[in-house]
Amino acid sequence: MKQYEAMFILKPDLDKPGIDKILGHIQELVTKHEGAITGTREMGKNKLAYPLKKNKEGVYYLINFSITPDAVDGIKKNLVLNESILRMMIVVAEKK
Repeated sequence: MKQYEAMFILKPDLDKPGIDKILGHIQELVTKHEGAITGTREMGKNKLAYPLKKNKEGVYYLINFSITPDAVDGIKKNLVLNESILRMMIVVAEKK
């Protein structure tokens, strides 16, 4: 298994239950592909450089997880369909 970092920008108008639902869905996807989330960090609401889907702000989340490399594409394809996620990026985490 490899270590990955995923950065998400969520819609700024989501309430706490809405954000928890999205984070729960991400955790379900990772565990479904036999991975494990090692950390989640809210990075706060920030102004965007340009509007995304008519939003000028977004709530940033960083999620660290370990999973097999072939499962990452399936997770990306599933999360792209979620309209509450403005942008996302999944990269291999550096080994320290």
